[in-house]
Amino acid sequence: MTKWGVSLALAPWLCFAAIMPVRTLFATPFFEADIGSDALLDELEHSCHLLAEEDAAGRRWSREHGYKGYTSYASLADLPERDPACADLKRLLDKQVRAFAKACHFDLAKPLRLDSLWVNILKPGGTHSGHIHPHSIVSGTFYVAVPPGSGALKLEDPRLAMLMAAPGRTDDAPEHLLPFVYAEPAAGRVFLWESWLRHEVMPHSGKGERISISFNYR
Repeated sequence: MTKWGVSLALAPWLCFAAIMPVRTLFATPFFEADIGSDALLDELEHSCHLLAEEDAAGRRWSREHGYKGYTSYASLADLPERDPACADLKRLLDKQVRAFAKACHFDLAKPLRLDSLWVNILKPGGTHSGHIHPHSIVSGTFYVAVPPGSGALKLEDPRLAMLMAAPGRTDDAPEHLLPFVYAEPAAGRVFLWESWLRHEVMPHSGKGERISISFNYR
């Protein structure tokens, strides 16, 4: 007998029972880093406003598609060549995407390359419903200006449509078991994720413009 009155013969079984035989499988990588200097943020904010003034096609597309603000998503495909600040941002993003691809253990014949990059200026009340980024490998957003109350990036468990009768999670559930995770943006911060991950922009309930630059790598 031990001093707690438990048979020594049972001790190994007690140790085994204390180890939960549960593994976490099929993880969803998400990358977050603060990479923007104040000088770069100032240059990018100026560039984004200048683009919004000059890009009539982008303003028209935003109006026609109910985008509350401005986006160059469907109008300008050459921002790193067009604007020096966007070129500087691309160099920073290339480095972060390489690190993310390594962390994901992608088996790549050559490094991922930037496929598209676009500006978003979201006014108060604006949002962006749930979506994915087809035909890409890594997607992300870099935040230029984030007023208080701008709205988080909502990430959705990719298995959600197949969970059927799965119960909800308790209040103390760890992050990796939650059906939704909210990533809080900040000026100079970049988020990266695999492009199949469904996400949405929560409503901008603050004041002022939320400015971000989104992108895809393939």
